Amino acid sequence: MNKHNNRLIKETSPYLLQHAHNPVDWYPWGDEALKKAKEEDKPLLVSIGYAACHWCHVMERESFEDEATAMIMNENFINIKIDREERPDLDHIYMDAVQAMTGSGGWPLNIFLTSDGRPFYGGTYFPPQAAFNRPSWKDVLYGVSKAFKEKRNEINEQAENLTDHLRKSNEFGLNLINGTVETEALFNKANQDTSFQNIMQMADKEEGGFGKAPKFPQSFTIQYLLHYFHHSKNEEALKQALLSLDKMIYGGIYDQVGGGFARYSTDREWLVPHFEKMLYDNALLISVISEAGQMTRKDHYLQTVTHTLEFVTREFLSPEGGFYSALDADSEGVEGKYYVWERQEVMEILGNDLGSLITEFFDITERGNWEEKNILRIKIPQNEFAATKGLSIGELNSQIEKARKLLLEARSKRISPLLDDKILLGWNALMNTALSKAYSFTGKKEYRELAIRNINFLLKNFQNQEGSFSHTWKQGTAKFPAFLDDYAFLIQSLIHLQEITADTYYLYRAKEITEFVISHFSETETGFFFFTNANQSDVILRKKEIYDGAVPSGNSIMALNLYYLGIVFDKEEWIERSAKLCGGMLKVSTKYPTSFGVWSILSQSLTHGIPEIAIVGKSFEPVHEDFLRIFIPLKILQSAPQSTPEFPLLSDKPDSALTKLYLCKRYACQNPVSSVEKLVQLLETV
Repeated sequence: MNKHNNRLIKETSPYLLQHAHNPVDWYPWGDEALKKAKEEDKPLLVSIGYAACHWCHVMERESFEDEATAMIMNENFINIKIDREERPDLDHIYMDAVQAMTGSGGWPLNIFLTSDGRPFYGGTYFPPQAAFNRPSWKDVLYGVSKAFKEKRNEINEQAENLTDHLRKSNEFGLNLINGTVETEALFNKANQDTSFQNIMQMADKEEGGFGKAPKFPQSFTIQYLLHYFHHSKNEEALKQALLSLDKMIYGGIYDQVGGGFARYSTDREWLVPHFEKMLYDNALLISVISEAGQMTRKDHYLQTVTHTLEFVTREFLSPEGGFYSALDADSEGVEGKYYVWERQEVMEILGNDLGSLITEFFDITERGNWEEKNILRIKIPQNEFAATKGLSIGELNSQIEKARKLLLEARSKRISPLLDDKILLGWNALMNTALSKAYSFTGKKEYRELAIRNINFLLKNFQNQEGSFSHTWKQGTAKFPAFLDDYAFLIQSLIHLQEITADTYYLYRAKEITEFVISHFSETETGFFFFTNANQSDVILRKKEIYDGAVPSGNSIMALNLYYLGIVFDKEEWIERSAKLCGGMLKVSTKYPTSFGVWSILSQSLTHGIPEIAIVGKSFEPVHEDFLRIFIPLKILQSAPQSTPEFPLLSDKPDSALTKLYLCKRYACQNPVSSVEKLVQLLETV
C-alpha cells in the first residue's frame, strides 16, 4: 500500500507515474494547476524530466520522496511535473530560459514561473545539501519563496525581461531571402568545402566522433561526410565518417550482447555509455549505418543494422505495431547494472573454450574496465582477431553469435531497466524511415513489412477527424496535439516508404499532411515553421526550432520534404520555399555544420543537384530492387509499371516490355537506359 498518492496517478506517462506516490502534491501541466496558482497567489514550480533520466531518479530519491522537503514545496508552490517527451514544446521554452540564466542546461530541469507561466529562476539538478558548487534544494525553495513574497516587482521584471529575451532569441539564425532564389549562385562548392573544414576542426581523428567527452553520435555530421565523399572523393571525409561509426560499433556505447546504442558516451573512447537507450538514437544510427553499408558493402555494417533491429523489435515493438520510447539507464537503482559483467560469470555461462575466446575478444578481464566490472567492447576488429586465432571470419562470427545468445539469455534473468512504453509519433516516424533505409541496404523483406505495419498503425491511431495528428499514444488513447517534428518526420517516412514500395498512396498522404503543416504551422514573415500548431494556446510563445540536435529540427526536415514533394507534384512554390529556407540557414549552417547537420546535407545536395529517377516497365520490380541497393546521397525516386500522367516524373514514358531507367532534372530526362549499372555510369557524368 502506497503511503502517498498525488494527481499524477491518473497519467499514462511512465515518468509521471514514477512520481505519482511522492509526498509532493504534483499536478500535470494544465488549467487546474495554473488556475490554482493564480487563486492562491503562489509561484509555479515546474520540474521536467523523462523516464530514462538517471539524475531525475537521483533527485526524486533525495528530495521529492522526502516528506520534509515535500512539505516546503507544497506550502509555497504549485508543483507541476512534465514529461519532456510528452511536452517538448514546454521543455524547449523553459530549457532556453534556464540556459539564458545559468549558461547550461540538462535534466531534471527545475524552473520557477509566475502564475501566468513566465520563468524567473531555475536550474537543473539540486542536491539535498549544498555540494558541487550548487545550493541545496531546500535553500533554493526558501530563497525563491521569500523573494516571491518580498520582491514581487523584481520577480515580475525578471520574468518579463527573460520572456522578452526568449522571443528575440527565437529569431537567431533565421534570414529571410526575398525574391527568387538563384540556386546555383547561392549553393556552391566553396560553402561545402568550408562546412567540411569546420567539421574536421571538431573531429577526433583517433577515436572518432566530434568534440570532447561526453560524446554524442552526431549522425547528421557523419552523414554529411559520407555525402561529401560521394561528391568530392575526398578520402579524409570517408575516413572520419567510417572511423566514427566503427568506434561506436566496437565501443561500449553499443550493446555488444543485445544490440542497440546508448544515448551517448561519457568518455572519449566510447567505452562508458550513459546507459539509457532511446528509440530515436537507434533510428538515426540505423539510417546512417545503412548508408555507410550501401557505400562500402562492409559486413560489419550489415551485422550491426541486423543486430540493432533485432534489439528494436525485441525490446521496443508493441503488439499493435508501434515502437516504445526508451529503456532506462538504471536497474535496481544502479546505473548500468543490467549491462555489465564479471569475467567469472561469463566463463560459467560460456564454458572454458568459448569463454576464453569471448572474454578476450570483448575485453573482459578479472579487474574489469569500469568500476571493477566489464562493459563489453571490441578492441581488435574481427578480421584481425580471427587471424591471430587461426580462425576464418565465418568461424569467429559463428562463435560470437553463439556467445551472444547465451549471454543474452542469462542477462534476461536479471531485473531489467524500466521500459518507457509511450509511443511517440515523431520517433516512430524516424524508425520507420530507418526501416526503409535498412531495407534499401539489406533487401530484407521483413524490414519493409514492418515499416508498412508501423505506418498503418500511426495513420490509424494518431490522426484526428479534422486532419490533425496527436503526439503520443498509449493503451488505446492518443494525447496532446502533434508538434512540427511529428508531422515533418511522418511526411519524410511516407516519402521513403514510397521509394521502397512504389506505392503512390504514401505520396498522396505525404502531400495531404504537408498542406496541413503549411496552413497550421507557417510563420508568414520568414517562411519558417513554428514548433506548435496555431490552435495551441497553453505556451507563452511559439518557438521556431532550427537546430539539428539529438533529433533533426522539424524545419530542416520540412525543407527536404517540400523540395521532394514539390518535384513529385510539380508545385513550384514548395520547391522555392525549400530553397529559401535552406538559403536562409546557409550562413549559420556553413559556420556551425555540427549543429545544423541536416541543413548542411540539403545545402550540399542543392549544390550538386538532386537527381530525379524514374523506373518504368511492366516488370519493374527486380530492377527497382537492384537500384535500391545503390548509394545516392539524396534523390527523388518513382517507379511504376507504366506511364502515370498524375506525376510529371512518370508521365509521357512510352510503354515497354523492358524496364527503362530515366535520369531527369526538373522532368527533362536523358535517354533511358536499361540497367542499374548504366544509370550509375550516367549519374557519374552529371
